[in-house]
Amino acid sequence: MTGGVTNGRAGRARWAPAVLAALGLLAGACGTGPGTLQQSGAGTVQRSSPVATTPTPSAGSLVAGRYQPLWPFADEEQVRDWQESYHSGGHQPWHLDAERTALSFTQGFLGFTGVDQVVKRTVTGGDARVSVGIRGEGRGRPGIAAVIHLVRFGTGPDAPWEVVGTDDTTFSLTTPRYGALVSSPVTVGGRITGVDESIRVHVRATGSARPLGERCCVSAGGDDVPWSATVTFRAAPGRTLTLVASTGGHVAEVERFTVTGVRVAQ
Repeated sequence: MTGGVTNGRAGRARWAPAVLAALGLLAGACGTGPGTLQQSGAGTVQRSSPVATTPTPSAGSLVAGRYQPLWPFADEEQVRDWQESYHSGGHQPWHLDAERTALSFTQGFLGFTGVDQVVKRTVTGGDARVSVGIRGEGRGRPGIAAVIHLVRFGTGPDAPWEVVGTDDTTFSLTTPRYGALVSSPVTVGGRITGVDESIRVHVRATGSARPLGERCCVSAGGDDVPWSATVTFRAAPGRTLTLVASTGGHVAEVERFTVTGVRVAQ
């Protein structure tokens, strides 16, 4: 994986009402997005993949032995706790639905409530890609805001879906690298294709309603040009952070986004 796809960690799984409310917003894609949006099949995919309230997971808590858990579970212990509650009372069955998990991550955790469409879904065994986007204009092709990568976490037929990153094409977050140790301030960056873009960067953590750091906004534009920003944040050593970059303003507040996960240096 390269760039922003496999990034981030989740803190103790807490499903706020806002997250659950986001599930009701699932709808079929329609319309056409702006020309600056990432489209299905566009470009060469770069993989990207929050500050959590729990220590950095050990190798044993990696998803599928290689991916860092972004959301909604921090480790396999949390997965087992949910499985027990699901078996006993049918608690939060949406964890078994890749589309709902991806959209809840987008709307509930990241706060991008305008990104309310599932445009495409591809599942191969325990690996899934869910393209989320915004409602387009007219009846044309919908624009894709991000392709979210999910992997089954834990064991058994009821292993839930876990967000492990994003697949990036026309907008990427490749610095710092996935899983890197960082300290504040941190320089983030990648590449972007677009016109009159305005990039906002957030540092987020599971369990926190507000960003732990924010930078707005970085002007960018051109064909596959580099962008960068420096963000200050406050987080305890050993925590895992989700770095989130988004751009928009043409037809919607957020039209594209990318995420990556890093750890706070000791």
